[in-house]
Amino acid sequence: MHEGCSGKFESGKDTVDKVRIMGFSEQFMPMAFNIKCEECDEIFEMEKFEGKCPNCGMVYGVTPCHAFDPVNITAAGKDY
Repeated sequence: MHEGCSGKFESGKDTVDKVRIMGFSEQFMPMAFNIKCEECDEIFEMEKFEGKCPNCGMVYGVTPCHAFDPVNITAAGKDY
């Protein structure tokens, strides 16, 4: 079910699953953000709605409705 921009997610895995289901994981966000990986502290540029730390493999996601602020980007797990 699609809840539009009001949808809430319990975890980063839920966010990444939603982005994948909706077909946005490989699409570019309106603007890229520098993300500090919560696993290894590597700073990397996240350009797409689904991103992966190049150092440790932690996967991150954000829905298109929430891609305006990096605080909304959540971790799903390593190699998720």
